[in-house]
This record gives sequence, C-alpha cells and structure tokens, in this order.
Amino acid sequence: MLKIFKYAAIDIGSNAVRLLISSIVEEKNKPPRFKKTSLVRVPIRLGADVFINGKISKENTNRMLDTMQAFKLLMKTHRVDKYKACATSAMREAKNGEKLAAQILENTGITIDIIGGEEEATIIAATDLSTFIDKNKTYLYVDVGGGSTEFSVIHNGEKTVSKSFKVGTVRLLNDIVKKETWQELEQWVRTETKEYEKIDVIGSGGNINNIFKTSGKALGKPLTYFYLTSYYQKLQSYSYEERITELNMNQDRADVIIPATRIYLSAMKWSGAKDIYVPKIGLADGIIKSMYKEIILSHTKLK
Repeated sequence: MLKIFKYAAIDIGSNAVRLLISSIVEEKNKPPRFKKTSLVRVPIRLGADVFINGKISKENTNRMLDTMQAFKLLMKTHRVDKYKACATSAMREAKNGEKLAAQILENTGITIDIIGGEEEATIIAATDLSTFIDKNKTYLYVDVGGGSTEFSVIHNGEKTVSKSFKVGTVRLLNDIVKKETWQELEQWVRTETKEYEKIDVIGSGGNINNIFKTSGKALGKPLTYFYLTSYYQKLQSYSYEERITELNMNQDRADVIIPATRIYLSAMKWSGAKDIYVPKIGLADGIIKSMYKEIILSHTKLK
C-alpha cells in the first residue's frame, strides 16, 4: 500500500526566507522516502535591519507580508497537508518580531513560531544524518546562518552536545560580532572536541552548499581544509561586483559568502578537522523530518 503526504517548512532566517515543500512516500516494509518537491528562496535580509536598528523596517515588514501570502498560495496549489513556519535570530531579537508574527497570522493565516538557538539546533539535528555519516566517526556539525551559528558534536551517531552562538554572516558583514563572542566560540569548540583523536566537520547552510557545488565534488565526498582555504583566498581577491559577474553569484550571496567561509574554516582549525562534508541539509529539512517524526508537536494544517 502506497501513501504519499505533502509537508511544507518555512524557514525565516536573518539573510533569507525559504519555503520547502516535500513529498513523503510510505511503502510497506520500506523506510519512508523524503523527496523535495519545491524550494523557494526570497532574499529578505531581516538581520540587516535588526542587528543594527533593533527592529524590522516598514519596507521589510511589507515584503514579509507579501512573501507569506505567496507561500500560502504555493502551499495551497501544491495541496500541502501540514506545514510549520519557524523564525530564527532576526525575528527573535527584533523589538517588533512578535508584532510582525501577529500581522502575518492576521493577514495570511500562517502561524509563525519564533524559536531559540538551542531549539534550532535540535530541529536541524533531526535531519537524520545517518545516511550521510559514518557511525564510527566523530563530527562537529556547523550550521551557519545570518544571525547565529549552531554547533553540535556527533559521536558514534549520537549528538553529545549543542550550542548556538551569535556569530552569523550578516552580523560579521556589519562588524557587530564582539571579540569576546569569538573567543567564547573558540574555547567551546576546542573544549568539546579535544577528547577526540580525529574529527571531521559537517557543514550546513546556503554558503557551504554553494562552495560545494562550485567544487564539482561528488555528493558524499568531503572538501579539504586546504581547498576551503584556497577558495577563501580566491573569494577575497575578487570584488563584490566580480563575485557576481565572474563567479556567477546572487547579489545576496556574493557578500555573505566570505564571512561564512571564515566561520567554517575557524571551526575546522579549532577542532583540528582536515575535511568538511556537505550533505546539503538545513533547518527546513529538519522541520519536515521533525513534523513527520512528531518531534515537533505543534504543526498546522493548511486551511
């Protein structure tokens, strides 16, 4: 007996807003299959408002309302069964974050959960990394966002510790990450990874996905510390305009990719990792898996 469900995840980040629609295929005596049906990304840089001015601007409030209305229609036309919308550090720190969530609910009927950093790390960890990792190895999972980066140590297939730090690409771009925060992050990574003789990094986020795609590596094969260092130097040698024209990057990727690469390289250096694996998963994937596994109990049926 074949059963097919459609779930949607909305990820409201500091750099962009995403809608992921996935089909879940259930067959008798087989594990469920998760197939991405549609992924829409809108570059509303909420973090640029919030991390500098403390609140979301009127312009971006209107863009958010339009985007959520569009997402509602897309979910409706795709006949989505359930959805969940999660907002991270930008809306969490915005003085008017709760107000915007209420406006979106009133205008579109979409309920938004503003989640904490630790909950974000838990949702991302639900992405069932078993298909990407070797259970006999140790990994430092690094999910770089615009406002924060989530770190988890995975040993023998189990997450042992997680922590969220206010070190993100939009914050770094605007030079508003405190030196003490970097030092705290370095200390945490060194402390939590020092007991392991060998460790690899798993990189998550749009920027590392972009770098991995550019590398031409086969899925499942890692990028080396040497490769990432060389690519970082290459990125810095190009101007913002040249990264758009010569490296064919989107405008909202061409600036944040440098601070993102710095975070991944720092994590590799502090943990002693020589390789970084890029399974191309993130918060939206975690929301879908969490809804299916009922790790997140509060999801909404589309009306």
